[in-house]
Amino acid sequence: MSKNKGELGEVYKNLENMGYRNLFVWEDSPGTFYDWHTHPNDEIRYVLEGEVVIKVNNGQNVEEYYLGPGQFLEVKANIPHNAYTKTGVRYVCGSK
Repeated sequence: MSKNKGELGEVYKNLENMGYRNLFVWEDSPGTFYDWHTHPNDEIRYVLEGEVVIKVNNGQNVEEYYLGPGQFLEVKANIPHNAYTKTGVRYVCGSK
């Protein structure tokens, strides 16, 4: 079920209060895979619908995060990570 405009506005407000900017909604179809990569800024992914698995390589080990609706993950700048969704996922992206 899609979040309504009021709920999405609340998500944006909370992420902005955490210092995130350039917020937008992104959607990946089932089976989408993003290979290892980095971003020049801290990044956040807040799941609205579906599920995603994000692996983060912190230099000492690889941690795996399973995210569903209402969950989020912050990845620091220049930290290698990848992502995969078996079911498809819709999420809010932002950076700081």
